[in-house]
Amino acid sequence: MTSQPSILIVDDEPVNLSVLTQILSANYKVRAANSGVLALQAAVLKPRPDLILLDVMMPEMDGYSVLSSLKSDPLTRDIPDIFVTALDDVTDEETGFNLGAVDYITKPIRPAILLARVNAHVELKQTRDLLNHKNEFLEEEVARRMEENFIIQNVSIRALAHLAETRDPETGDHILRTQSYVKILATRLQRSSRFKDTITDHYIDLLAKSAPLHDIGKVGIPDNILLKPGKLTADEWAIMKTHAEIGARAIEHAEKDVAQPVEFLILAKEIAHWHHERWDGKGYPDGLAGEGIPVSARLMTVADVFDALISRRIYKEPIPFEEARNIITAGRNTQFDPDITDAFNSCFEEFTGVAEKYQSDAVM
Repeated sequence: MTSQPSILIVDDEPVNLSVLTQILSANYKVRAANSGVLALQAAVLKPRPDLILLDVMMPEMDGYSVLSSLKSDPLTRDIPDIFVTALDDVTDEETGFNLGAVDYITKPIRPAILLARVNAHVELKQTRDLLNHKNEFLEEEVARRMEENFIIQNVSIRALAHLAETRDPETGDHILRTQSYVKILATRLQRSSRFKDTITDHYIDLLAKSAPLHDIGKVGIPDNILLKPGKLTADEWAIMKTHAEIGARAIEHAEKDVAQPVEFLILAKEIAHWHHERWDGKGYPDGLAGEGIPVSARLMTVADVFDALISRRIYKEPIPFEEARNIITAGRNTQFDPDITDAFNSCFEEFTGVAEKYQSDAVM
C-alpha cells in the first residue's frame, strides 16, 4: 500500500497551524513547526516532507530566510515550498518565487484552493521523484551491463591469447608480462611531447586490452615448425614469419562481424601485424620503418623482444635481465624506436618487477 505524502507546515500562529492541519490531515501526513529554526530541523528528518507550506512573517527567522536555507541544503533543496501568507503585494510574491518557491497562497485560507494547489504540487513532486528513480535505475543498469560486457570482452581476449599459448606451451605468462610492459612504456611516454597526442589514458587502456592478441597468429603455424627445438631452416623461418599476417587477418575477419568499428581491435590488428617490424626497416612482414610503424607495434616490439630474451624457450635458455637490457639498448635506432628504448631504460626496474611477478619461464 502506498504511504500518504508528507507535508510540513510552518507558522508561528497556533490557530493557523490548527486550521492547516485540519484541512490537510485527511489526505496527507502532516507535521508542524512553529518557528523557522524548528522547520529547518524537521525538514531533514526522514521521511523528508514531500511539500512544505511556509509562512513569511515569523519572529527571529522569517519565511524568506527559511526558504534560502532550505535551498542551500542538498538534503532539502528539491522539496517544493509554497508560501502561505497574509502578504499579498506583488513584490512579496516575486520575492518568494525568486527564492525558489513553487507557489504563493494568500490568507485567509480557502480550503478548496489550498487542497487543489497542494495536490498539484505533491503529484508533480512524486512524478519527478519517479522519473529520477527510473533514470538512476537505468544508469545503474547501463553501468552494470557495460561492466559485464567489459568482463566478457576481457575474458574472451584472454581465452584467445591462451589458445595461442596452448600451441607454444613454454611461453607461460608471456602475455601477462608483455601486457604489463607495454602499459608501463606507454604510461612513461605519455609525458613526452612526441607521443602525448597519441598516447592518452584511453589509448593506454585499449593498448593493454589489445596486447595479449599479439601472437594470436601462431595458431596457424604447424607444430613441426612452432615447436622445433633446433634452428629453423630458411623455408621454416619463412613460414614462421607468416604468423604476423595470419593474426592480423584473423582480427580483420572479427572486425567484419560487427556493425561498427571496435577500437581495441584496431590496435590489436596493428600489434599482431607489425610487432616484428624494425625501426631501420629490416623487419617483417612489410619492411616498415620509423614513423611508418604504428606506435602500438613499436611499443610491443620492445616488450616482446625483452620478454623473449629473459624467457626459456624450446630452442634457448633465458638470459639475465641486465644482459637483455644491454641488447635492447644496443638496438636503439636500429631495431627499436630510440625514444621507446630510452623509456624502457628509465623504467627498467618496473620491467624486472613484472618479470619476477610472472616468472613461470623467466630467468631469476
